[in-house]
Amino acid sequence: MLRPTGLIAATFTPMHDDGRLWLERIGDVVDHLVDRGIDGLYVCGSTGEGPLLSGAERRAVAEAYVRAARGRLPVIVQVGHTSLVEASELAAHAQAVGADAISATPPTYFKPAGLDGVVDAMAIVAAGAPELPFFYYHIPSMTGVPVDVSALMPRAAERVPTLAGVKFSAPTTHEFATLDLERFQVLFGADEMLLAGILAGAHGAVGSTYNLIPAPYRAAMAALEQGDLVAARAHQRLATRIVMRLVRDRPIPFLKAAMALTGLGVGPTRAPLTAPTAAEFAALREDLDAAGYLSAFRADAVGA
Repeated sequence: MLRPTGLIAATFTPMHDDGRLWLERIGDVVDHLVDRGIDGLYVCGSTGEGPLLSGAERRAVAEAYVRAARGRLPVIVQVGHTSLVEASELAAHAQAVGADAISATPPTYFKPAGLDGVVDAMAIVAAGAPELPFFYYHIPSMTGVPVDVSALMPRAAERVPTLAGVKFSAPTTHEFATLDLERFQVLFGADEMLLAGILAGAHGAVGSTYNLIPAPYRAAMAALEQGDLVAARAHQRLATRIVMRLVRDRPIPFLKAAMALTGLGVGPTRAPLTAPTAAEFAALREDLDAAGYLSAFRADAVGA
């Protein structure tokens, strides 16, 4: 079973200015991430505007990323949906096109009731792709489903044979720190707290800013492996400061726009999200430049 580690980019969905998918750009995006040493792709999540795409669009994006990856790095497709039927069908499609794993949020309009309701939902979704590892996507700030993951995972394992782990996008690292980390894989989803997640036991990390500034994160992880906590903190501090500026206003639109700073623009966000105006983007660039942070976006960046 796939056990992803390292930095996994929560990929953007490239779009034209009129909101149409820019599928042709996905090959360039994957090459860009491979060149920067990214360890995996997480497709159609929050960063990829998955909830704003139609089912047909999500299938097209998933297939394009799998095709572009060409086995060079694993692809995890996020298939969560308000309709469990559609989520299960998206899961089946991900398996059919060659994805390496699936992940899913719980339904977010009519929400599942308690742990058992979440387990029931997970079982339906995962059954659509019985050959793929399944990662529960825990992001209560967006879903409104604040389930206790440390209680959920052991119970879910009884019903979901493909359950591999959890994408944990919350600051409450103590919730997963008590899990059996030999049994369940934890992919930490708070870039600005990467070191905290790793120290709590996370095996890997999924994040938006790994598309943009992977170097300081890699440097932080390398320093930690070498036992140099002071250096690790310094690299994390740099990354966190950049993240705080990027998400200060409208997080996903500004993060997506910031891809242009790497030399590879991926277009605007889709309504109801609103992309930065030219003036807002200029102010972002000016702030990053004044702080000495623009160099972190270059392909040859080496950390702090």
